[in-house]
Amino acid sequence: MEVDILEFQVPVENNKTLFVWDIQPSHTEAQIYEDLYAVFSSFGPLYLLKVCPNAPLNPPGFYALIKFYSAAQASKAQRQTDGRLLFQSSPLKVRLSSKQTPHFLCDSSRPLSHARCLELANHCLGFNGWTSDIITLKELTNEEEEEEEEEGGGGQWRRLKFGCLLQLSFPHHAQTTRAAAVVEDRFTCTGEDRFTCTGEDRFTCTGEDRFTCTGPDVLLQKRCKLQKVVREKALVQAFATVLLILLGGGKVMVELKQTSDQFLPEQTEGVLQVNELTWSQLAPDEEEDDDDEWDLTVS
Repeated sequence: MEVDILEFQVPVENNKTLFVWDIQPSHTEAQIYEDLYAVFSSFGPLYLLKVCPNAPLNPPGFYALIKFYSAAQASKAQRQTDGRLLFQSSPLKVRLSSKQTPHFLCDSSRPLSHARCLELANHCLGFNGWTSDIITLKELTNEEEEEEEEEGGGGQWRRLKFGCLLQLSFPHHAQTTRAAAVVEDRFTCTGEDRFTCTGEDRFTCTGEDRFTCTGPDVLLQKRCKLQKVVREKALVQAFATVLLILLGGGKVMVELKQTSDQFLPEQTEGVLQVNELTWSQLAPDEEEDDDDEWDLTVS
């Protein structure tokens, strides 16, 4: 019996990537995308499907890049689609990627985005195969951080912080894990809002979103936005400890990775200390800030 293990991480391995070419230009790019998705998603969930036109010096047509979460599913898809007609009158060429993975990516792991976690979990386990419950969601802003003067007389700025402790459960597999996250937003009342969430698989602080702090409704919107972000980040942290074991025949087992920062139910009663996650930590390219500890009291 062939067994495969899926993790809630961005797939970077070559054995999970397929290249498809000799795609005829008889269909539109959107139609080709739909046809390819219908064919290859039948082998397993896809992380990426990208259709591109051939280079100008090549004959008219398209090629595609397809990335699976599972190496076994990618290999099976390659064997069963290479040289087949599929959705056109001439056979397609389908190959596994032969490009060597850079050494700095071999040992790196980047968690999936919130949307990707939901997509993968729902595909493999069904919509009723898992549940998430917020144990506590708490504002961690200190009074002295709530409102201060900017240097140079540029106006007042505010700093909001929220923490969330969340429980992720798989009732059909008797597995439960917990994770916590803390996020912050720093913005000026009359200037620039430095909180911008961009990118598919990670949060980064880029760009500027200007607004004027004119009343309590603006702060309420900011708090609601941060509460949503910290809930999503805690869920991503929880999924990062989960292993999906594919047994074949549609059977799936759920196991949990034992990590040093994993929170077990018996360890999170009462007061929980968690490390602060700043936006620079969510974006690996940014300079890291010093870690602070915050108190999430479970009521």
